[in-house]
Amino acid sequence: MELDDATVFLRIRELGSLSAVARERNCPVSQISRTLSRLEAQLGVRLVRRSTQGLSLTDEGDTFARHAQQLRDTQAALLADLGHASGGPQGWVRVACSPAVAQGLLAPSLVGLYDKHPGLHIDIVADDRMVDLARDGIDIALRTGNQLAEHFVVRPLGTFERGLFAAPAYLARHGHPRDALDLQSPAHRLLGNSANPWLNQWPLADTPLACGLAEVKVNGHTRTDNTGVVLALARAGVGIARLHRKVAAPLLAHQELVEVLPGLLRHEAIAMQAVMLPGRQRMPKIRACTDFWAHWFGEGTQPSSGGASHTAHGASSRHASA
Repeated sequence: MELDDATVFLRIRELGSLSAVARERNCPVSQISRTLSRLEAQLGVRLVRRSTQGLSLTDEGDTFARHAQQLRDTQAALLADLGHASGGPQGWVRVACSPAVAQGLLAPSLVGLYDKHPGLHIDIVADDRMVDLARDGIDIALRTGNQLAEHFVVRPLGTFERGLFAAPAYLARHGHPRDALDLQSPAHRLLGNSANPWLNQWPLADTPLACGLAEVKVNGHTRTDNTGVVLALARAGVGIARLHRKVAAPLLAHQELVEVLPGLLRHEAIAMQAVMLPGRQRMPKIRACTDFWAHWFGEGTQPSSGGASHTAHGASSRHASA
């Protein structure tokens, strides 16, 4: 039995169709079908049921999948250890995060990561949707929030806060808002999120600027389902956005953005975490990434040698948002 055949079978299980695996591998569907038939012939059992609703695993398929997963993890760990012995962690690491975090945080970190670990390659999946780590082949999902992902291994990377920001061109046309009531007046344009309604509730601090309000509810002069587009809209002067401070920092330094009403938002330390499938956090290439990002996102905290992590049991969280 070829190890790659077992890997193909796992992707059939994770993606739910032969054609999806064929597209991923850029090969004909008939090649994937032959691989599945070869496995079933070698094992002498049927692994998959085919129906009009799609594919499902037989009991024997479930059993084989558990062992195939162990084979794949063992192979990956072996290759990583051999790579480590020959010059450090090596290989591809598939990382999922929101578009805003990809642009503002992950991308700037990669020069330092590659300098430290030249054998690594990062495959970025930038999407605001909730990914399925197994189905989508994700090694690390960068997520934010105080709710942890159930039954996954979670590595804390640091905390962040949000602020309100606008482009100088916007403020030149519309003026600086004076307080929360002015912020919600027709004179100003707030940028909303159509995918995550909770991002349209901006909690306010107990300050005179809040005018007695607990939060600003954003209807959105302009809305998008993509946090990266929110960032682009703010830079283009379309409206005022609530953004991750670390994402906004370089734009502030280059005077592309200006902070609006400092101190208006409630002080909230929001956790950023690396979420991984159990067992994968021990792989050298994965540990190298999480150690580096714990230092990068934590602004100077020393990465631990073992890559401290814990298994979470709680509600799932969505990707990081600006």
